[in-house]
Amino acid sequence: MKALVTGATGFLGGALARRLKNMNWDVTALGRNAARLDELESLDIQTNQIDLKDKEGMVKACKEQEIVFHCAAFPSPWGNFEKFYQANVIGTRNVVQACEANNVKRLVYVSTPSIYFDYKSRTDVKESDPLPEPVSNYAATKLLAEEEIDKAFANGLAAITIRPRALFGPGDTVIFPRLIPRLQTGRLPILGDGENIVDLTYIENVVDALLLCAESPTNTLGKKYNISNGEPVKIWKLIERICTELNLPKPKRKISYPAANAAATTLELLYGLIPTHPEPPLTRISVSMLANSTTLDISAAKTELGYQPKVSVDEGFDLFMKWWKEKMSLRTR
Repeated sequence: MKALVTGATGFLGGALARRLKNMNWDVTALGRNAARLDELESLDIQTNQIDLKDKEGMVKACKEQEIVFHCAAFPSPWGNFEKFYQANVIGTRNVVQACEANNVKRLVYVSTPSIYFDYKSRTDVKESDPLPEPVSNYAATKLLAEEEIDKAFANGLAAITIRPRALFGPGDTVIFPRLIPRLQTGRLPILGDGENIVDLTYIENVVDALLLCAESPTNTLGKKYNISNGEPVKIWKLIERICTELNLPKPKRKISYPAANAAATTLELLYGLIPTHPEPPLTRISVSMLANSTTLDISAAKTELGYQPKVSVDEGFDLFMKWWKEKMSLRTR
C-alpha cells in the first residue's frame, strides 16, 4: 500500500510513519523539520520536506498515493489566530485538493476533541453531542478544518476523521514534558479538588485507530470518531506517580478552580499586551485541563471501526517513564 503521512516530524505522524514502514507499506513522510526527517530517512523511510501551505507542492506530493494520513497541525494552546488558520485550515484545504487532484483512494484526518470543551467538566462526550463555542484558536481552526473535510466528502472524496484525546508515550513533547518542569520547581499547586478524571490515549493505540480507518467499511466514511484509552484516570494521582518516579515533591497546596481560572485570565490579559504575545505561564485552557473532568465516549469507534486499546494507561505510563529517564540520562552524560 502506498501512503503519505503529513506531520510526520510530529509525535503522532512520526509514530505512524514508523509503523507503516515496519508493515512494509510504501510510505512517504512529509514535514518541515529537517532534523526529524533525517531521523526517518535513517530508517529507510522516504521523506519530503514541504509546507502544507505550498498548494502546488502538495499536489505533487500526493501523486500516485493511495492513502493520505493528514496528521499535521499547529496544536499550541496559545498563539495568533492567523498562524493557526494558515496551518490548520489552509493546510487541510490544500491536502484535500491535492487528494482530489490525484484521485487518492482515502483521506484519514486527525482532528481534536478540543472542540468539545468549554472550561467545564464534560464526561462521556459523544461525537454527536452539541458543540460549544471553541475555547481556543486551535479548537476554532480545527473545527473549520473538519468543515473542509465534510465538503470534500460531500464532493466524493472518501474521508474519515478521528478525534484522539491527550496523546502520550515515548516521544511525547506536549503533555508530560510540559508538566514535569512545573513539578521540578515544587511550586505547582493542585488545581481544583484533585479528584477530577481525564481520558488519555497511548500513542500506539492512536496509530492502531488510524490503520483501522485506512481500511474501514464504506459506512464509516464521512464520520468522526472519538479515540481514547477508554479508562479515565484521576490526573492528580497520575501526577503523584510522576513525582514518585522522578523523586520530585508531590503537590499538596490546593487552589480552587475559580481562583486558578481568574489568575489565568489575568495573566492572559497581561501577556496579550506584550507586543510579541508570549505564552503565559498559566492559561485558562491549562487550568481547565488540570482541574476539570474530560472524558469521551468511544463506543462508536469500538463498534464501527473495531477499535480496541491494546496498551493500557498503566503500561503506557511505564513505557513513557522508561523513555524519559533514558532521555534525561543521555542529556547529563
